[in-house]
Amino acid sequence: MNAFPRRAARIAARSLAVPAAAVTVLAVAAPQATAHTELDTASPGASAALAGLPPRVTLTFSDAMTQKYAKVAVTGPDGDAAAAGGVEVDGRTVTLPLDAGSPAGRYTVGYRVVSADGHPVSGSYTFTVRATESPASPPSPPRAVESDEARATAATDAAEESSGANTSAAVGGGTLVLVLAAAGAYAARRRRAGRGD
Repeated sequence: MNAFPRRAARIAARSLAVPAAAVTVLAVAAPQATAHTELDTASPGASAALAGLPPRVTLTFSDAMTQKYAKVAVTGPDGDAAAAGGVEVDGRTVTLPLDAGSPAGRYTVGYRVVSADGHPVSGSYTFTVRATESPASPPSPPRAVESDEARATAATDAAEESSGANTSAAVGGGTLVLVLAAAGAYAARRRRAGRGD
């Protein structure tokens, strides 16, 4: 009479063992099934401070992306789009070229992409581009400032040169006059001497 309860207990144990195994399998598989695609790395990274705007934004995800549903936007400090082309997808990497002429300031990167297995991923972050200092213009050469003393010295030198030139001219002219006068006197004496003969 005890055989029946034992048999029933074995059947019940077997029936409980199957669901327990199924729960274990589901518990192991559940994290894989519920795992979502994530952003692994970004360049430039969140909160980065750069000396200049990079040529592109590069986002790398944990799974391969689909080109069709990849959307990336970069907005500059003036509120304008800073993109210089379309989004490009290469496996897990999504890139967007940027306009190098965009101004300095804070930039916002926004993205919404869908992985190859259908998982959507979206998010945003910011980075900053510092203003580059324009090179200072070379200082102008100092102007020659003429002092009163320098001007007076120059005027004195000019006056002395002029006076020297005038003195030389006067001496030269006086000598010529003397020579001419002596020649005239000599000629007059000869004429008188010739008459006396």
